[in-house]
Amino acid sequence: MGVVVTAAVVALAAGYLLGRLRPWRRLGDWAADQVRFTGTWVGAGRQAFVVLVHAVTAPRTSWRIMCIPATETRAPAPVRDPDWVANRTRTDKGGTT
Repeated sequence: MGVVVTAAVVALAAGYLLGRLRPWRRLGDWAADQVRFTGTWVGAGRQAFVVLVHAVTAPRTSWRIMCIPATETRAPAPVRDPDWVANRTRTDKGGTT
Protein backbone atom coordinates (compact mmCIF):
# COMPACT_ATOMS: atom_id res chain seq x y z
CA MET A 1 0.00 0.00 0.00
CA GLY A 2 2.89 2.37 0.78
CA VAL A 3 4.39 1.84 -2.66
CA VAL A 4 1.12 2.80 -4.38
CA VAL A 5 0.80 5.99 -2.34
CA THR A 6 4.43 6.89 -3.02
CA ALA A 7 3.99 6.26 -6.76
CA ALA A 8 0.84 8.39 -6.79
CA VAL A 9 2.60 11.26 -4.98
CA VAL A 10 5.57 11.06 -7.35
CA ALA A 11 3.24 11.03 -10.37
CA LEU A 12 1.33 14.04 -9.06
CA ALA A 13 4.55 15.94 -8.34
CA ALA A 14 5.97 15.12 -11.77
CA GLY A 15 2.73 16.19 -13.46
CA TYR A 16 2.68 19.43 -11.49
CA LEU A 17 6.29 20.23 -12.36
CA LEU A 18 5.78 19.44 -16.04
CA GLY A 19 2.69 21.64 -16.05
CA ARG A 20 4.59 24.52 -14.47
CA LEU A 21 7.74 24.23 -16.56
CA ARG A 22 5.93 23.41 -19.85
CA PRO A 23 8.97 21.91 -21.58
CA TRP A 24 6.95 20.90 -24.65
CA ARG A 25 5.77 24.47 -25.26
CA ARG A 26 9.22 25.90 -24.59
CA LEU A 27 10.80 23.47 -27.02
CA GLY A 28 8.17 24.32 -29.62
CA ASP A 29 8.68 28.07 -29.15
CA TRP A 30 12.44 27.65 -29.47
CA ALA A 31 12.07 25.63 -32.66
CA ALA A 32 9.61 28.14 -34.13
CA ASP A 33 12.03 30.99 -33.39
CA GLN A 34 14.88 29.07 -34.99
CA VAL A 35 12.82 28.37 -38.10
CA ARG A 36 11.61 31.97 -38.44
CA PHE A 37 14.50 34.13 -37.32
CA THR A 38 17.73 32.23 -37.91
CA GLY A 39 19.29 33.13 -41.20
CA THR A 40 21.54 30.80 -43.09
CA TRP A 41 22.07 27.76 -40.93
CA VAL A 42 25.52 26.43 -40.29
CA GLY A 43 24.87 22.81 -41.12
CA ALA A 44 22.31 20.47 -42.52
CA GLY A 45 22.29 18.46 -39.29
CA ARG A 46 21.18 21.42 -37.20
CA GLN A 47 18.60 22.39 -39.80
CA ALA A 48 17.18 18.87 -39.85
CA PHE A 49 17.05 18.76 -36.03
CA VAL A 50 15.24 22.11 -35.77
CA VAL A 51 12.73 21.21 -38.46
CA LEU A 52 12.11 17.81 -36.84
CA VAL A 53 11.55 19.39 -33.41
CA HIS A 54 9.23 21.99 -34.90
CA ALA A 55 7.27 19.33 -36.79
CA VAL A 56 6.87 17.22 -33.64
CA THR A 57 5.89 20.08 -31.33
CA ALA A 58 3.63 22.01 -33.75
CA PRO A 59 2.48 19.74 -36.58
CA ARG A 60 -0.30 22.00 -37.93
CA THR A 61 1.95 25.07 -38.04
CA SER A 62 4.76 23.07 -39.60
CA TRP A 63 2.46 21.75 -42.31
CA ARG A 64 1.22 25.28 -43.05
CA ILE A 65 4.79 26.59 -43.26
CA MET A 66 5.79 23.76 -45.62
CA CYS A 67 2.76 24.21 -47.90
CA ILE A 68 2.81 27.99 -48.24
CA PRO A 69 5.82 29.47 -50.02
CA ALA A 70 7.74 32.10 -48.11
CA THR A 71 7.05 35.68 -49.09
CA GLU A 72 9.39 38.52 -48.44
CA THR A 73 7.79 41.16 -46.26
CA ARG A 74 9.36 44.58 -46.32
CA ALA A 75 8.05 47.82 -45.01
CA PRO A 76 7.57 50.34 -47.79
CA ALA A 77 10.34 52.90 -47.84
CA PRO A 78 9.19 56.51 -47.73
CA VAL A 79 9.56 58.32 -51.02
CA ARG A 80 11.50 61.53 -50.58
CA ASP A 81 11.31 64.50 -52.90
CA PRO A 82 14.85 65.71 -53.69
CA ASP A 83 13.48 69.19 -54.50
CA TRP A 84 11.42 69.57 -51.33
CA VAL A 85 12.99 72.93 -50.50
CA ALA A 86 12.04 74.41 -53.86
CA ASN A 87 8.52 72.94 -53.77
CA ARG A 88 7.43 74.00 -50.29
CA THR A 89 4.73 76.57 -49.80
CA ARG A 90 4.76 79.72 -47.72
CA THR A 91 3.03 77.94 -44.80
CA ASP A 92 5.66 75.20 -44.91
CA LYS A 93 8.35 77.87 -44.57
CA GLY A 94 6.83 79.12 -41.34
CA GLY A 95 5.01 82.10 -42.74
CA THR A 96 1.34 82.91 -42.89
CA THR A 97 -0.89 82.11 -45.81
